[in-house]
Amino acid sequence: MATNTEPTTGDSMDSKDYDYDLIVIGGGSGGIALAREAAKFEKRVAMLDFVKPTVHGSTWGLGGTCVNVGCIPKKLMHQAALIGQAMKDSEKFGYTVEPSFAWETCIQSIRDYIGSLNFGYRTTMREENVKYINAYGSLLDRHRVKCVNKRGEENIISGLRICIATGGRPRVPDVPGKDLCITSDDLFLRRTAPGKTLVIGASYVALECAGFLAGMGYDVTVMVRSILLRGFDQEMATKIGENMETYHNIKFLRGFVPQEFTNELEGDTKRIRVNATGSGSNAGQAHSDVFDTVLVATGRDPCTSGIGLDTVGVKLDDKGFILSDNEKTNVWSIYGIGDALSGKPELTPTAIQAGRLLARRLYGESTLACDYENVATTVFTPLEYGCCGLSEEDAIARHGEDNVEVYHDHVLPLELVIPRSEEFGFVKVITLKPEQERVIGFHILAPNAGEITQGYGVAMKCGLTKEQLDAAIGIHPTCAENPTTMATTKRSGKELKSGGC
Repeated sequence: MATNTEPTTGDSMDSKDYDYDLIVIGGGSGGIALAREAAKFEKRVAMLDFVKPTVHGSTWGLGGTCVNVGCIPKKLMHQAALIGQAMKDSEKFGYTVEPSFAWETCIQSIRDYIGSLNFGYRTTMREENVKYINAYGSLLDRHRVKCVNKRGEENIISGLRICIATGGRPRVPDVPGKDLCITSDDLFLRRTAPGKTLVIGASYVALECAGFLAGMGYDVTVMVRSILLRGFDQEMATKIGENMETYHNIKFLRGFVPQEFTNELEGDTKRIRVNATGSGSNAGQAHSDVFDTVLVATGRDPCTSGIGLDTVGVKLDDKGFILSDNEKTNVWSIYGIGDALSGKPELTPTAIQAGRLLARRLYGESTLACDYENVATTVFTPLEYGCCGLSEEDAIARHGEDNVEVYHDHVLPLELVIPRSEEFGFVKVITLKPEQERVIGFHILAPNAGEITQGYGVAMKCGLTKEQLDAAIGIHPTCAENPTTMATTKRSGKELKSGGC
């Protein structure tokens, strides 16, 4: 992309000529982190946040997607599902439990917690001298922002610099009857139980929602057009699908896409009929079924339209994401962080890190930029998938098959041996042979994979090699020890065998 241009004639570099030193548009994790960090340098900071309701009227408070309808409620609902599974497993350990699940109670507990986070953010903004404006912001020029509140009242504010931190929202296919469907923005605020549910999509959001809904006892089907978890390691993605189908009662309808959604009455109950057609090898086939809830999770689009980026000439990619270099756009006074940026991980911690580091570069003496490589993450499916670095496909594409060595092994979680002895996990370590087998990819499917992956991610930042992994002594008996004892490579063709100590 073009280099961030220098100020032009008519642009004042004196912050006194503006209402604020920095205006942040977007009150999610990244925007809040940037605003708070900038305020520490005694800068005048304003942060705008406004949530457009979904077609079902869902809206939420300060904190963005992660806090309100993303990471936080997702992890808590995942935990609710794990508790339900643990109660079923407990019988084999000698307990007598008769579990029942109340959706309303679960949702209320989660919303109460999130409400406390919303309140905490508002309080923190006030205490740290960040001006919080609950209004929709759009650029009028390189320095002025039009603010429109929920009553339609307009106000214009100015800032020497402006940062776009608007994140993204779920993408809904343009199919007749699409307004009958909900997205994750609605699910986490839903007050009534979803019942029999169709999840459309193969993203991590789709699989996570399908997983916890099934764990809570609901009948769940996942409609997949092609592959699971595009962009992730495909061997791991296949194993996740197999695990969900085999051990967690989740049905997969593969090779189909929705064509129409219609209301259908069964007595006094309104349900949704889904008509679908086959894709790929299923071309020409048709499928129809009725569900209580249809959840669409086919990806997310950036919130970059309608906010004036075209007015000031900020460059976007072909999907509407902001092109940037170290969070700088091609317009010198405009910056961007978080999920709205092109080619960056759409993860809360990266947005927070990028926001803090940007503030330190702008107002402190730091030159440190956000490192988007080797960012560890986890997909919270029933058996969690943690990963860091390159997938096997990407490693081979980038470095060549002859330069890549892949170590792999089964993982047998001891906690599952008694109740579910057949449910195995899997681990894969991808190394770069010419660089002393430096670890360039780490993947594990196991309980608590997120907790395991974080440590290995730190090690990869430090240049972890296979020799160092082998020299480490694992904690026994844990799934985390498996990467320290791996000896079988894919190249060898040897059969994997699982055993005890």
